[in-house]
Amino acid sequence: MITLAVLAILLSLAVPSFTSVINANRLTAQANELVADLQLARTEAIRRNQRVTVCPSLDNATCAAGGSWANRIVIAPVGAGNEVIRVSASRPPLQLSGGVTSIVFRPDGIARDAAGLLLSTTLTVCLPTTTPQQNVRQVALQSGARVSTSSSVHSTPGACP
Repeated sequence: MITLAVLAILLSLAVPSFTSVINANRLTAQANELVADLQLARTEAIRRNQRVTVCPSLDNATCAAGGSWANRIVIAPVGAGNEVIRVSASRPPLQLSGGVTSIVFRPDGIARDAAGLLLSTTLTVCLPTTTPQQNVRQVALQSGARVSTSSSVHSTPGACP
């Protein structure tokens, strides 16, 4: 009986810690998958010598302006249509958001905005929880090609942007 009581106490202390580790791993894995999508699009743009786009999608075949980045595709133009190179999706409760409707890498491997300037944008991966406290991962594309990730705490604990 004493052994069971001690085991119950240890489990009650360990489970919240495991939850935090699992949630942190979910956030990191999703941010890494987003980085992989961006790197794949950049590499394919250089290899194919044509524009390659990363964008949100509702049907896994076409871009959806204003759609959620949780479901996204990497596409390249082929003839009159597009070739879907990769389809990625995140599972709830993870939330992805971004300040752009798509990211287009040109044949030189650089992403530019509509004005032709080097694209700098941030995509956010968030999990609405307080465990871990740092429930936000930001994937930043800077100078049109450099990708970095960082973690932060949302201003409202447990909330997502």
